Amino acid sequence: MSVRSVGLYVHIPFCNSKCNYCDFYSFAASDELKTACVDRECAEIIQTAESGGLCFDTVYIGGGTPTVLGAGELERLLHTVGRFTLPDAEVTCEANPSSAIEDTLRILRQGGVNRISFGLQSASDAELKMLGRRHSRDDFEQAVSAARRVGFDNISADVMLGIPGQTLSSLADTLDFVTSVQPEHISAYMLKIEKDTPFGKNPPQLPDEDETSEIYLYTCERLAQAGLLQYEISNFARHGYESRHNLRYWRCEEYLGVGPAAHSFLGGKRFYRERDLGGYLSGGPAVEDGEGGSLQERAMLLLRLTEGAPLELILAAAGENGVGEDAVIKTVRLLNRQGLATDEGGRVSLTPQGFLVSNAVTARLLFG
Repeated sequence: MSVRSVGLYVHIPFCNSKCNYCDFYSFAASDELKTACVDRECAEIIQTAESGGLCFDTVYIGGGTPTVLGAGELERLLHTVGRFTLPDAEVTCEANPSSAIEDTLRILRQGGVNRISFGLQSASDAELKMLGRRHSRDDFEQAVSAARRVGFDNISADVMLGIPGQTLSSLADTLDFVTSVQPEHISAYMLKIEKDTPFGKNPPQLPDEDETSEIYLYTCERLAQAGLLQYEISNFARHGYESRHNLRYWRCEEYLGVGPAAHSFLGGKRFYRERDLGGYLSGGPAVEDGEGGSLQERAMLLLRLTEGAPLELILAAAGENGVGEDAVIKTVRLLNRQGLATDEGGRVSLTPQGFLVSNAVTARLLFG
């Protein structure tokens, strides 16, 4: 059987506590439940990789908080993943600064993890408390130092934009702080209020649309000045440190998702596991989610990247929606004049201003 390279996402649905904004499938659990989940995930990885002839050239272990598994379960999971992972693979693990003690980071590094992603969110301890985060500004700085000591040379940090009470001044402090520790990658996400979260049930006051736009554009400018160039709507990296795994999603490449709530795209089909650990542990089947990789889907995902989408692809996708070539070209020129997109080298790319209204710009291109 021929072997093909795909990405692997492993969802660890455990956290010590839930943040006020978090809608990911995660909860506190006993050691026995954590062991049972790792048992099932390891079995699924082995069965799917062996039966499908798969190997992994990118791996992303997320959650939840993977590091709450504990040393033994982390080592067991990483050993199984490593059986099918290529030598030059990018292997990422998420970690909260409060739980990312040096011994745990050493276990991750020795187990094959070569990229660590820390959730900073803010450098203001008051903002962190309001978000429900367990760590402090100092915890993050100490975690990055520990990661460097044990051999990590690819560190990513998450920063949250548009959070309650955030000002340009507090954001500037956060960006100055996070760039001062010199991460290779930063993800800067706009806060989105989900209905089943504490924020969703008791909505805080957020920055208005103009303030949000100013916050986003300032972030893009400030990170570029620090040598972290935007390559996706919410992602910035030093040259050569773009997330290879996440690029798979945006380029419509194959990946296997393992664990409850994980999504997959293999063989042109999309499928997912329900947000139900009990059902997952009982061996229930994945839920089919239709075909993947259509012209429209590929164009929409590529337009999230600063590399953009080939004009030829946009024309073909728009054509399926009954939009003629002349109309698309006219729209591209209009977006160019408005400073929302560029058209160079046969590719259409959104600008930071265009990313602010990306849904509307993409709909205009593909649906007229």
